Amino acid sequence: MKNRGKPTGHYTQAARLHTVIRLIETRGGITLDELVEETGVDLRTVHRDLAAIQQAGYPLVSKREEGHKVYRFLTEGRQAPPITFTLDELVSLHLLKACAGLLPPEPFGNEVEAIFKKIHASLPPRSVALLERITRVSLPRFQGVRTYDASAGLLSELRRALLYQYRVKLDYQRSGKEAVAYEINPYTLVLAKGGLYLLAYAHNRRAIRLFAVERITDLQVTRQRFDIPEGYTPEDNFGDAFGLVTDQPMEITVRFDADVSHLVRDRVWRPGQRMQLEQDGSVLLSFEASGTLEILAWVLSFGRHAELLEPPELRRELRRHVKGLRELYRKKS
Repeated sequence: MKNRGKPTGHYTQAARLHTVIRLIETRGGITLDELVEETGVDLRTVHRDLAAIQQAGYPLVSKREEGHKVYRFLTEGRQAPPITFTLDELVSLHLLKACAGLLPPEPFGNEVEAIFKKIHASLPPRSVALLERITRVSLPRFQGVRTYDASAGLLSELRRALLYQYRVKLDYQRSGKEAVAYEINPYTLVLAKGGLYLLAYAHNRRAIRLFAVERITDLQVTRQRFDIPEGYTPEDNFGDAFGLVTDQPMEITVRFDADVSHLVRDRVWRPGQRMQLEQDGSVLLSFEASGTLEILAWVLSFGRHAELLEPPELRRELRRHVKGLRELYRKKS
């Protein structure tokens, strides 16, 4: 029997029971064969699930119709109206799902799959039949996405602390240095540049700090609760930053030649940016930002097609980087 576009993956019993209940409610009745197809389990498991639903107090009844036993709920009050989507909404929904590829499979990716199983269980049959084609309409691609294979347990504990506002003790190790112990109030999980970062108040620093999740070597969630300060806004901690790092803001001006100007002029690189088109086809881009290394890396990513004009001290720093690259590539293999 052809799969109708449902996401694959392991069902927990609780998630599967929720799916079965929604299928019965939204479709006004369903056969055993349809339940086997929708849930991806065998007939014996479907029978056990139906028995568990009855034991939970749902008024489940069955009636033979056109040679098939159809299961439905006797009480009309339990029926929920089906969720309907337009084709455009389904495309956007699956593009959002594909963007979840930036997140580690444990625990986020598997939970996204579970969410879509619930959504599919609520859809009428006509919409479900379209999903197989729609899943191939959009395809985001990512580079440099971090892996968190060894951090699944740590991420689950960290998320619990974020949800219930528990204070956390952690060991944090920067490259080439010994781990440092912190006691923090975790505020916000930040997804940036293919990695996860934690914005938290560090008690031993008496300030908000940003922690790269992959550098957390140990984490303990306490039972001590904390309150997020009134007026706290995560975005305020990155106000001047070109990326993640906030230091002294600078007025940046870069010239992009005609070969790459089309890659620059139709994008917003910083709020309040100013762009000037030159007669030779080049573009002058100016904005205020902080984060020296991130700005330099961005300019260098355009190679010889980008020239940093301002500020002078950053231009000198970029010249040192270019000199180092020249010496590196002049070396004989």
